[in-house]
Amino acid sequence: MKYVKPVNLFHDLLKMKATERGRLLGLDVGDKYVGLAVSDLHNKIASPLSVLLRKKSNIDLMATDFQSLAVNVKVFIDDLCKTGRLEGVSLEINAINCQKPHFDQNVELLLKPLNLHPVQSKTILDKFAAVGILQGYLDHVNRILKSNPK
Repeated sequence: MKYVKPVNLFHDLLKMKATERGRLLGLDVGDKYVGLAVSDLHNKIASPLSVLLRKKSNIDLMATDFQSLAVNVKVFIDDLCKTGRLEGVSLEINAINCQKPHFDQNVELLLKPLNLHPVQSKTILDKFAAVGILQGYLDHVNRILKSNPK
């Protein structure tokens, strides 16, 4: 995996055709948990994916989870390519660093009446924090792409 600054990723996205952009993974990295979100195929909408437990003792396991995620995506792409209908499609994994939007309180207010177990509530909160991070980035990029179609 290579690290790409958000501005560089954005410029790389501008250079690509919409069909070549691939999907993006959003992360909400906290002290105990890492929330994951993924974009749709058109990089317009972020959806919750999962939450990983973050501990020093399981950092290798987390790396394995990320590697498995990448491998699963690669296998999926390979299976799609075998159809012969995805000529020229490539897979690239990038990391971006964005600040978390301040909407956690809104999500907490929505969850409170549901009377969920605290762990369940925290899991949902972490997933949607990752969605917010990724959706903010997608909205920003798509606004600029719309105003600069070249």
